[in-house]
Amino acid sequence: MGTCSLVRMMGLLQLDLRILRTLLALSPPPSSHWKFRKHPPFMLMETETVVEILPEPPLMETETVVETLLELPLDVLMDIFSLLELPDLIRASSVCSFWRSAYSSLHSQLGQYKRPQTPCLLYASESDGENVACLYSLAEKRVYKLNLPDPPIRSRHLIGSSHGWLVTADEKFELHLLNPITGQQIALPSAITIEQIEPILDSAGAVNKIKMWDLAPNDDPNEFSDCLYIRAFVFPDPPMGSYIVVIIHSPDRYLSFARVGDYKWTSLPGENYKQCIHMDGLLYAFTETGGVYTFDLTCPTITRDIIADELQNYKTVGYTYVVQAPWGDLLQICRAIDDTPEGFIKTEKILLYKVDVAAKELVEMNGLHDHVLFLERSQSQCLNTEEYPQLKPNRVYFTDDITYISKYKNNDRDIGILNLENDSWEGVPKLWCNWPNPIWMTPNLTRINMAVDK
Repeated sequence: MGTCSLVRMMGLLQLDLRILRTLLALSPPPSSHWKFRKHPPFMLMETETVVEILPEPPLMETETVVETLLELPLDVLMDIFSLLELPDLIRASSVCSFWRSAYSSLHSQLGQYKRPQTPCLLYASESDGENVACLYSLAEKRVYKLNLPDPPIRSRHLIGSSHGWLVTADEKFELHLLNPITGQQIALPSAITIEQIEPILDSAGAVNKIKMWDLAPNDDPNEFSDCLYIRAFVFPDPPMGSYIVVIIHSPDRYLSFARVGDYKWTSLPGENYKQCIHMDGLLYAFTETGGVYTFDLTCPTITRDIIADELQNYKTVGYTYVVQAPWGDLLQICRAIDDTPEGFIKTEKILLYKVDVAAKELVEMNGLHDHVLFLERSQSQCLNTEEYPQLKPNRVYFTDDITYISKYKNNDRDIGILNLENDSWEGVPKLWCNWPNPIWMTPNLTRINMAVDK
């Protein structure tokens, strides 16, 4: 290990991390804003001419830590960097070329950077450009700005967020898989390859509308295409080192999936699907009536296996979500809402149930205790606050979940935090504009190494 023994490194590790954060000024005041510079490696730079003056650490400790960090082998420095939250890691990469190489190695090696990331709220602001997204960090209570590739993020519909990736739909109904942290964007198969969709061409032969199987002769295709995509999920595809995207779409809430790099969507049997999760190598799909089905997407011929045709006492109050808890149970969450004729919605109450698969019924729960829930338009999460100390236990963090047809685009969004102990509300700072719909996402450094990368 060069001039630094393993014993010395372990003895200084805690001190290293504490002083490393101080040296990098990793705790600016909440009012300051930072943004990513869009060329690799990604850097954080101040957008305000404010310099924070930090207390100087003891000189001997600082010199010792700097000397120790600079003389560590690359793999050991990577181990230290892997303990940092993503914003801290990116800032560390800008210190020197050696630290940048440690960051680049973590960035490029799948599975190396496993530090649990606290979810952030991704949104757009009217004061920023059409291609700028903002990331509000719950861990740091501050905002980061990201310049994203075309099409402009302000023109897109965010229909899903899983594993650090967004699934977005543009104004021509086309889907992209986008990692806001790395800037990597991959085009997903065209909407016209969905089995239940028929393209309507203009005089030049270009697709300008889409038609669905059950569209009545007098129905407006534009009205249906606005709500074509209901939600999307992103799941790991371990054999390929990549991802699978699953969409629930109109008409009749069908399921279709595609692997990154596929040229078309593959339709799955059944209809009226409401939620999906990926568990034990299988896709679990839940219908509006409480049916539970599984699909093995690795098989050449995909069939639908029945877990339960219908759960007893299945709840259909408001929006429903299914999530696997860290302790292994499946949970169903019911989100009761007040829906006005004008399209405004407000969450009124959240009910929790354990899914007893063997008995095919739901068992009511009295809270999350030391866990939290994130409910959104895509993959819901249940997290243990011991691993995420910045989050408050027994809370539900949510964003609204309406199908965004055009007339609802400018309505206020339903975003907040619910304390399950006493049903009290805690606000999230009002930073966003109403479109695109704000969405929770967990930052992820993963890049997909494929020729389809745009």
